[in-house]
Amino acid sequence: MELTLKKTTAKKLYPEAPEWFQKVLTETFGADCFKKREFYDIKTFADACEEIGITEEEFNYRFAALGLDPDTINYEKLKIVVKAINQDWTPDWDNTNQQKWWPYFKLSSGFGFSGSYCAYGSAHSAVGSRLCFETEKKSTYAANQFIDIYEQFLTIKK
Repeated sequence: MELTLKKTTAKKLYPEAPEWFQKVLTETFGADCFKKREFYDIKTFADACEEIGITEEEFNYRFAALGLDPDTINYEKLKIVVKAINQDWTPDWDNTNQQKWWPYFKLSSGFGFSGSYCAYGSAHSAVGSRLCFETEKKSTYAANQFIDIYEQFLTIKK
């Protein structure tokens, strides 16, 4: 009996695998497969998908038949991008001292990135909470690198 393992599955298994199995996975897929990438190495949506352990094709298959609006699909894409760029960081919404950054855009005369902003805690909501970043640097990088997805999420095309 032969076991076939996809690279994306191996990447999901690796962090929690016992040391002997990590060695087998490294011998099979190479050490580079399991290296932690820097957030600025995530340059495409396919890279973001790979970082969280799926493929772009799996994402497309998952949402293709649902008949969702483009802004909804792009929101789902942005959740993947944010998760990939933030890597292991998740916002602690009970910690009002923790900075949470998000990009903001000019929408009045065309579409363009304007800057990043953070807040420690408040009662208002200016952005979807799933779309915040650990640092200004990550927020700014995501806004510039994935501006097309942000634009498709934030604007209505006729």
